[in-house]
Amino acid sequence: MIYDPFQKEAIDYINQGFSVIVSAPTGAGKTAIAEHIIKSCLEKNIGVIYTAPLKALSNQKFRDFQNQFGQNIGILTGDVTINQDAPVLIMTTEIFRNKLLDEPQSLKKYLWVIFDEIHYIDNPERGTVWEESLIFLPSHMNILGLSATIPNIKEFVEWLKSIHKKEIKVVIEERRPVPLHFFFQCGNEIIERFEDLKRMHIKKANKLNTLINYIRQKNHLPCIYFVFGRKKAEELAEELHGLDFLNHKERQQIISLYHSLCQRFDLKNERSAQLIYPLIQKGIGYHHAGMLPTLKEVIERLFTSRLLKVIFTTETFALGINMPSRSVIFDDLRKFYGRYMRTLKTRDFYQMAGRAGRRGLDKEGFVYCRINLKRISLEEIKQIIYGRPEEVKSQFNSCYATILNLYERYQEDLFKIYPLSLHYFQAKKYQKKEALRLLEAKLSLLKESDYIKDGKLTPKANFAKNVYGYELILSELYSQNILEQLDEFGLGVLAVAVAFEPRKHQVMPSISKTSRRIKMVCEEIYEQIKHKENHYRIYPLSKPPYFHLSNSVEAWLRGSSFNKIVQLTDTDEGELVRYFRMGIQILREILEAKVSSYILKERVKETLRVLKRDIIDAERQLREG
Repeated sequence: MIYDPFQKEAIDYINQGFSVIVSAPTGAGKTAIAEHIIKSCLEKNIGVIYTAPLKALSNQKFRDFQNQFGQNIGILTGDVTINQDAPVLIMTTEIFRNKLLDEPQSLKKYLWVIFDEIHYIDNPERGTVWEESLIFLPSHMNILGLSATIPNIKEFVEWLKSIHKKEIKVVIEERRPVPLHFFFQCGNEIIERFEDLKRMHIKKANKLNTLINYIRQKNHLPCIYFVFGRKKAEELAEELHGLDFLNHKERQQIISLYHSLCQRFDLKNERSAQLIYPLIQKGIGYHHAGMLPTLKEVIERLFTSRLLKVIFTTETFALGINMPSRSVIFDDLRKFYGRYMRTLKTRDFYQMAGRAGRRGLDKEGFVYCRINLKRISLEEIKQIIYGRPEEVKSQFNSCYATILNLYERYQEDLFKIYPLSLHYFQAKKYQKKEALRLLEAKLSLLKESDYIKDGKLTPKANFAKNVYGYELILSELYSQNILEQLDEFGLGVLAVAVAFEPRKHQVMPSISKTSRRIKMVCEEIYEQIKHKENHYRIYPLSKPPYFHLSNSVEAWLRGSSFNKIVQLTDTDEGELVRYFRMGIQILREILEAKVSSYILKERVKETLRVLKRDIIDAERQLREG
């Protein structure tokens, strides 16, 4: 294989035994470096761990690497366990962090860990997991970190060197193998130069057909159309129903492929698969988190076959999933970040724009931005496209399970861990003081609530240290013997409720007497937890359980079909599958807790048996795929 200079530089360092952090644009070919490590480690009988930020990305890497390396690949994602003793193990970063804290001895045979999308360390919800994984990394393991372009990559590596006391090489590639060319749709005109936007006097609204026809005439298909809303992705796809992008031969091919994939993934009778079919026949599709995981996979395969010419999708399609196209369209350059609307971050823009231009197929990629100058200024557009990418900033905020695992190992010395964090490395004095106060507050709450007594973890704490993210509510239910009293219906309802996050203004349906009883107990316990967290000024507050899916869970556990349980909720079917699978992960964590009684474990096993079937069974989807 002929490598680009930056790939060769990284591989030379790896061959010399150095850890390496690579910063390069999306689509530059970072995965080739990871593949080199896997290949050379397999030749030497050395274990490798590959971590990814999303389950969907972990699943895709499992399939890709399995095609290359066969039975040497395994996967662990919480709801999926396949070939867990394999020399190359793919896992979510959460699972890797949990292993570092719970069972570090299980990692002795693995000499390399590959962190895909390592810039995720500044994700507000989950960045802490990356930071903890890097802090607690065993001394025998080397790192390959793969990152999007970030300007403070050298600062990030200096932090790593300071805590691991060993040389870590940095490889920076700023050039894209396929350069990008930018276009703008404004006032229903297509503009090729940013400077020409200044002369625009808007008289017309942008029309989708105008843009798509232009792209088609320029031979810039296939294209990925990024839109920041699931419903809008479907609506825009429907708007194109009058256009046909396929010739007769291509239509026959896509129909045949779609039918065979639907048969393989049990989608023949699914309403959602039937609804999208008229669009598929014309080379149009959509893809978002509200869709069934199996249907999303079908759409991905149609896109990689190059028969799908226009796909409307949300931004998760850009994260790591190797689906390049000739063009990328942005429906908007503004999106919701948490609770507020703001212009796209430059790094996020290029994560998506980087899907334009297929290496080895295209000499350049084309990026189209739909502009409404009443909603966004020229200065803001300029910053997004031509500005400096945002620096990576720590989001460090350890959860209760991590604190309990650390207390067990270090007692009061756990406070010496914080100065090892990227947060401490980057933060100002007042920020360091607040981070330390928050850590002390969480430990004080745990002591007051009888998780720690006389310097030792209580049985309740030994349960809590297994259930990351939902520690307090589940541990209080455990210590009051409520979990043991629940049958498989109660355990299933509870596990999904603990994970579920309702949409804004989503209405709680009327639920069964059994679910109501569990809900009342949980609300009482949660109020006590919230009161203590407020007292200690802990933030963010622990998440309360939400019982919106209880009717669907109960019906599913009784053997109802998926089509039936979808009708019992206003939650999208893809989200329904996701929360059921998260419930499975929570139940597995309860099962793996050493302090869980035999009775509880047997009931959890039974719940898992009836919950994990058909479309909810993520392992089955991966095996059959």
